[in-house]
Amino acid sequence: MAVETSQSSDLTVTRNESKEANENPSQEFQDLIATLPTKLDKFGIELCQYQGFWFAKTRIKGILKCHKQFQARDSDIFLATSPKSGTTWIKALIFVITNRNTHNPTSTIINNNPHAFVPFLEHLLQDENTSNSSSFLSSSLPRILATHIPYVLLPEALKQSRLKMVYLGRNPKDLFVSYWHFMSKVKPESQGCRSLEDSFEEFCQGVSFYGPFWDQMLGYYKESLERPWKILFLTFEELKNDPVRTVKQLAEFIGYGFSQEEENGDVVDNILKLCSFENLSCLEVNRTESSPFGFENKLFFRCGEVGDWKNLLTVDMAKRIDSIIQEKLEKHGLKF
Repeated sequence: MAVETSQSSDLTVTRNESKEANENPSQEFQDLIATLPTKLDKFGIELCQYQGFWFAKTRIKGILKCHKQFQARDSDIFLATSPKSGTTWIKALIFVITNRNTHNPTSTIINNNPHAFVPFLEHLLQDENTSNSSSFLSSSLPRILATHIPYVLLPEALKQSRLKMVYLGRNPKDLFVSYWHFMSKVKPESQGCRSLEDSFEEFCQGVSFYGPFWDQMLGYYKESLERPWKILFLTFEELKNDPVRTVKQLAEFIGYGFSQEEENGDVVDNILKLCSFENLSCLEVNRTESSPFGFENKLFFRCGEVGDWKNLLTVDMAKRIDSIIQEKLEKHGLKF
């Protein structure tokens, strides 16, 4: 805010500059992006650091627009994750849970990748001029949206609303291994200039999409403790080890709990089967079609198991991540 002085001409200039920025928000975002620290990661992707977090430069505009422009509704349901935490799986689960009594969601699951019907907010706002983005954001139906954006950077309208948020975390060792396999397939041309060790070092330094992973995860965890009515913090491991209990907890939290009749029947089991890794990965749409992100849908499905890190990480690597978990997460009560 400008300070009142006798130099009215300076104040006029300041107001005019502010007016021009508001009239041309795209230029405002571009000017800000140009000032951000950048880094080329080991996969050859240019990252920007904003407010202590790393983002792909091609996506930073959508993140900035989300922070400043998104208007939340109390009826929205938000899913937040770190990349490669089981996002595809829980998108499918939340969609089927919320739509099971209004229409049969099976055909939607069979014919679409989950990222198509539960889009990322930052991607919608990045591409808000497209018809799909505009129609989704303006829909009168309850919206299910996803994000990787750290809690601290979410728009205030979202934080202050009464919408429900679900966060899905994952053991950072499995998180890294899944991320490394995924990026190696998305960017195969980078194989000659990066190694597992290089990527691991970056990950441990906090340089990864939406990283540092510990700050991204911890922001949602702390908020879930302070406002448990608003944010439910789940883990991939909980969902794998006790899927029936976790899905019931999830459904109840977002306002779509199961009736006694549904619990006594096969409804929960059928939802878990429909949204299972085995079923989703075998669907034609996920085996042969491409995603809107520019790569094949099948890349979203590789292993889907707990403990796969044991097949890739050395003992020293595992110990290093364990020490980060202990230092950054366990002291706040978050354990894996």
